[in-house]
Amino acid sequence: MAPNGANKDDASIKICIAGAGMGGLACALALAQAGHRDITVYETASNLGFVGAGIQLAPNMARILDHFGVWKQISAEAVQCADTSIREGSTDKELGHVKLDYVEKQYGYPHMVGHRASLAGSLYGGCKNESERITFKFSSTISQATFFPKPKFTVTPREGEPYQVECDVLLGADGVKSNTRVAMLKELDETADVEDTGQAAYRIMLTRDQMKNDSELLALIDADSVTRWIGEKRHIIAYPIANKTIYNISTAQPDTNFAAATNATYTTKGSKSEMMKVYGDYCPMIHRMLDLVPDREVCEWKLRVHAPLSTWVHGSMALVGDACHPTLPHLAQGAAQAIEDAAVLGVVLAPKRIADAKPETINKALKIYESVRKERAEALVELAAENGRSMHLGQGKAKEERDKVFAALKSGKGPVPDKWADADIQRMIYGHDCVAEAEKACREAGFTAKLD
Repeated sequence: MAPNGANKDDASIKICIAGAGMGGLACALALAQAGHRDITVYETASNLGFVGAGIQLAPNMARILDHFGVWKQISAEAVQCADTSIREGSTDKELGHVKLDYVEKQYGYPHMVGHRASLAGSLYGGCKNESERITFKFSSTISQATFFPKPKFTVTPREGEPYQVECDVLLGADGVKSNTRVAMLKELDETADVEDTGQAAYRIMLTRDQMKNDSELLALIDADSVTRWIGEKRHIIAYPIANKTIYNISTAQPDTNFAAATNATYTTKGSKSEMMKVYGDYCPMIHRMLDLVPDREVCEWKLRVHAPLSTWVHGSMALVGDACHPTLPHLAQGAAQAIEDAAVLGVVLAPKRIADAKPETINKALKIYESVRKERAEALVELAAENGRSMHLGQGKAKEERDKVFAALKSGKGPVPDKWADADIQRMIYGHDCVAEAEKACREAGFTAKLD
């Protein structure tokens, strides 16, 4: 018996997914495990070519990945976080320190950090195990989507002629530049243009071998810690990954590289000298760390978002992940929220719930998805932005007040100004069981699985 009471031989609904990022892969896996057997994923890239830097693996994500059966291999090479240290970038003075040993006891999973390639690769591996149910179409771009009476769109392969596809369900997991979002908003006579946040990030991975001659840097890669160095308008967050063979460094700073970044992830070649200048007033240890980055390997990621949408659902189509709630990385929840989207879709689109394949039935299921996910995801989008503003304060009263809260923290009192490490915020994020919430919403809507 499959999850949600579905028999794996009774699903005949055609589902198409635009995009094979974290959200698209997770959607395909969730729906296959729910019992669907006609799922096609369209991806513009020629292959998944897993790259990228580190990623934080919070308990709300781990719970879902475990349900998908892929958590074991991800956690095997991830690093469990024992604590986090928030430090002043210019002096390396510790402002706040929070132990994280309670996380696993309270939420069932530890807070871990790992490599994005490990997460994406494990999700893809899970999909390949469902190869009779999931088909991947690489080098294929979706465009010109229409949504009534059923979703229909044009697929343009890199080689070959464009062709039309019609399906019962279309999920737009095609990122912040989403073609499916643009098509949906056009039909709704609305807009939500991609906006520059004025921020950019460097993604850096240093190997243990690169750090071996510096005892201070080796101490960082050997620790079970997430460290954040903060300063005016910028910060650095870093932690060991891949069984402590790599030290992952992510930054956020004003975007001064105006070179166009036209690819899907808004990445562009960065300048090492500019990077060193941006963090020029940080402490000498940070200078030594950044100086280890080879000149040609500086990559800058432009942080872009769009305004909240009036809806994520149009007919039998729904948006997923960055296509509907792009999130700044200051709360480490972007991928986790896309994976929560997928888990909820696996519940509401259970085959026995939408067995008649009628557009009105599918729309009802997708509206339940939206009711479970939209408010939560958008609240975390704003919370991430707010956290970035708090960590980037310059000299002034607001910074003085923030640092007083940090000082009180040393005696075990009060909240943590870095919301990622605050126990109350963690309770709201980590303690949320989106699958249970989706099941509850279905029951309340009278949308229950029709079991034999």
